[in-house]
This record gives sequence, structure tokens and C-alpha cells, in this order.
Amino acid sequence: MFDNVINSIGAGSGINSSQLVADLVAASTGVKLSQLNERSQLNSTRISAMAATASALSTFAEAVKETLNGQGFVGELLSGRTDLANATVLEDNRPEGLPASVEVVQIATAQREMTDVFASASDPIGERTLTITNSGGSFDIVIDDTNNSLTGLKDAINASNSGVTASILTDNAGSRLVFEAQEGAENTFTIAHSGPSAAMTLSNIGLAADSIIRVDGIELTNSSNTVLGAIPGVKLSLLGAEVGTNFTISGDSEPLDVRSLVTEFVTAYNELRSSLNNATAPGLAGGTGGPLAGDRGAREVIRQLSQVTSTQLVDSGDFRTLADIGLRTESDGTLSIDNIRLDAALELDSGAIKLMLEPVIANETNIGLSGALDKISSTLQDENGALALAQERLDSIRESILERQEKINDEGDRLREQLQTTFAGLERQLSVLRSTQSYVEQQFASFDDN
Repeated sequence: MFDNVINSIGAGSGINSSQLVADLVAASTGVKLSQLNERSQLNSTRISAMAATASALSTFAEAVKETLNGQGFVGELLSGRTDLANATVLEDNRPEGLPASVEVVQIATAQREMTDVFASASDPIGERTLTITNSGGSFDIVIDDTNNSLTGLKDAINASNSGVTASILTDNAGSRLVFEAQEGAENTFTIAHSGPSAAMTLSNIGLAADSIIRVDGIELTNSSNTVLGAIPGVKLSLLGAEVGTNFTISGDSEPLDVRSLVTEFVTAYNELRSSLNNATAPGLAGGTGGPLAGDRGAREVIRQLSQVTSTQLVDSGDFRTLADIGLRTESDGTLSIDNIRLDAALELDSGAIKLMLEPVIANETNIGLSGALDKISSTLQDENGALALAQERLDSIRESILERQEKINDEGDRLREQLQTTFAGLERQLSVLRSTQSYVEQQFASFDDN
């Protein structure tokens, strides 16, 4: 009888309330958090896949541009006489007419005038006004008591924006000032003197002259030793002249032929498209789909890339699209080459195909292949583009998951506090019951003693 009473009031129950609270909280929040963790992992995978897609698209467009530019066609430019001239490819230009034969008949020179020798650069030279006159106008250089020295004159000339610069040369004999214009005959200048002091004596030490070169026998005159336009897409830097000496400007590699160019493009495109196909593959028959399966942004990338063969690259000529030279799209979105059609196009006019792929002068209607890919890439990745919006959407989902996880954790914390309060009350009640139990046991014990 007494044992039944003890059991009924819970004495020695051994309940682990801390573990029970933890189990109840886990039961309430565990499934929800597990589901959110799965969603978070999937969303993180999609974010990574979307970033990889954007990077791959940009890399592909840039690689095609690099292949098509002048450097890709001819490699580094070589000069047969580096002591006479060097050559480089102009940015965003494609060299034409290489190899070219060049003869430097005359390099451009600048007019130079020198003063008499003074004891030092700081000695007075006499107050006066020098007037420099050239094709840009007339410029007065005033020498007064604030700058009455070669140094003062030099500084005043260099601050005049006259196109003439000055420098001081010093040796054992003393100092003298040298006036120098820019290269070319059009930069000839004169110096007039006025004022109380005697005119300075000037000696001509260099005549202004234009550069003269012959490119493939055609004589060309320029006012500088940096020559643009003599060879399309090439900058020539003239270093010396040697009449009667011809040398060659050429590329250090064989020009990339059109067939190789088209083949390289198709190979690179197919690699990109295959990776997109894998990323967007649906999970069929219980299989695992790609991380971007069903994603609107990825679908838009595929849609725009699929139009590349039908996009008009130039506004005139026999060949205006990639389809015109035999590129076609297969059922999986990859490209293939109709070799018969490409061979016929190459035989008809391979130069026109090259100009279609990369026009000499690109504009809105003559965008070329790299321009078309740049447009696709920028359209997809600008702030309202499909890729940018997709990345924004995935980031929003990530934030939503984090907020939901935080909310569930907060709910779990509140439930834990509530359960801990409840079990604390139960512990107090059990304590009261144990006290009552002890009293009852003592009473029954006294009855047995009697």
C-alpha cells in the first residue's frame, strides 16, 4: 500500500527535464530547419552555377574578340630594321596589307634655337619681351625684375602654352637656353624681341622637317615620327632614315585562315553550350537534374546564344550571317559546319567572310562576330538583364531562407523558455509532493511503532 502511494506521487521518477525540453524543441523545429537547409544548399548550388554561367559567357565573348582582333590575325609585328622603325598593332584595329615594304627617306625633326652662353643660369639677361609666333598664334614672354635670368625665361616659356619648350644646357663655358618646337614643318616658329635690352642672339641648331616614308613604293609625308594610316591598323615609330634601304613590316605568325577561325569558334561555342545543357538538364525518370534546370535566366542565355547563327553581322555583301557560310544549329543547340557550303563561300570570297567576322570599322550595323557576342553578354548581364535578374532572384531566396531560419530558431528559443518555465513549476510541485510524502511516511511509521 505504501509503495503504491510513493509511486503515485512520483518519488524517484528520475525525469531528465533538460533532455526532455531539448527533444520537444527539436521535434517542433527540426523538420522545418532540415527542409530549409536542403533549400539553402540547393539555392547555393544554383547561385554558384549562375555565377559560373555569367563568367563563362564573358570569357567566351572576350576570347572570341581576342582571336579576331589584329593581334590574333598576325601576332606580334616585326620590323626588318628595328634601328629605323618599329611597328605595333593599333588598339581595336586589324592590320591590313601585311607584309609591307617600308623605306624611311627622312625622319621628322623639330626646329631648335639656342642663345649665347651666359656665366650662369641665374645671371641677369636683360628685361625684354620675346614674342613667339607659330601656326598657333603669337605668345608674349615678358622678362622683368621678377624673372630676369635664363631660369626665369625658361619657366616663362614652358608656361606659355605656345607649343615651344625651353631647357638650359650647362658646361664649363657657362649656360645657354635652347628653344624647341614639336616635330614637323608646320611647327616652325619665329622669335621677335622688344624692350629696353638689346636683342638676344639666337643660333639655329635644328630645322623643322616632316617625315617621309615609302610604303610599297608609295611616298607618304607626315609631321611626326609616329605614323598612322600608312599601313591600315598599324602604328609606325620612325627612329632613323636610310635612303634606298627597304625593309619589311610583318606579323610573327601566319595569318589565321578563315576556316581555322570558324572551326575554333565552333569548338569554343560548343563547349559553352554543352556546359549550359548540363546545367539546365531536367531531372527525368527519377534522375538528378542540373542545378539550373527550369531557371528563367539560364533559359534566356540559351535562347540568345541560339540566335547567333542568324544574327546579321554586317549590312552588305554576299555573307551577312554565320548561316550564310554554312554554320547550322543542331537539335542539342551545338553548332556544326556544312563544309560544302563553307568551301563554296571561301572560294567565292574569303576576304569578305573575314570582314563579316570582324569589320575594319565596327558600327551599329557592322558589328562583326565579337560585337554580336559582346551585345549578348552585356544584354544578359546589365542591371535589367536576364542573368542579373536571375542572380538577384536567387540572392533574394537566400535572404528569405536566412530570415525563415532565424524565425524558426527564435520560435524554438521561445518554446524552450516556455518548457523550461513549465518544467521548473513541475519541479516545484514535485518538491511539495515529496515533502508531503515524507510527512505521510513519518505518520505511518509512528502508527507501526505503536
